[in-house]
Amino acid sequence: MPHITVDYPRRLARLFDVQAFADELHPVVLDESRSAGTCKTLLREATRACVSQHGGDAAFVHVEVGLLPGRTDGLKARLCQAILDLLERHIRMATTDNVVCSVEVRDLADSYRLRTL
Repeated sequence: MPHITVDYPRRLARLFDVQAFADELHPVVLDESRSAGTCKTLLREATRACVSQHGGDAAFVHVEVGLLPGRTDGLKARLCQAILDLLERHIRMATTDNVVCSVEVRDLADSYRLRTL
């Protein structure tokens, strides 16, 4: 059920193994969120990004996780931290450049529906 989006800059595309990250991310999200089902992840390479406080020199990676409502803020915070830890491991293996990472865990809207065709 979790919907995940990973946005990362083009300049990390050759360094950051985003597929390996996603493969490790899925069990973390399922375990930490106590979700059942299948993670669905969009891996989006951004053509442009800017991080103002780093003089435009830093890369930026953002992970968003959408879950069905009902998780506590504490659970969401623990999931965010687990994802940041995983990102750090993967990015440190890939580059010594400055990389700003963020994670948001949000509730899916009540209108959410899923169908496999």
